[in-house]
Amino acid sequence: MSAETYRVVLNHEEQYSIWPAGRDLPDGWYDEGTSGTKEECLAHIEQVWTDMRPLSLRQARETSQA
Repeated sequence: MSAETYRVVLNHEEQYSIWPAGRDLPDGWYDEGTSGTKEECLAHIEQVWTDMRPLSLRQARETSQA
């Protein structure tokens, strides 16, 4: 098990990932606020990311159903 600290990050499409805590975030990603081990961060993502579709696709589908 890795002792490295990670943080949970999001992009503009509300897609989640993890990123090493000591590194600058890549363009287009921001800190979601959760940090911990790789396993802890992945477990958090599994709980909160319940709809894997990008935000733009979810919004388009909602608009077409309205």
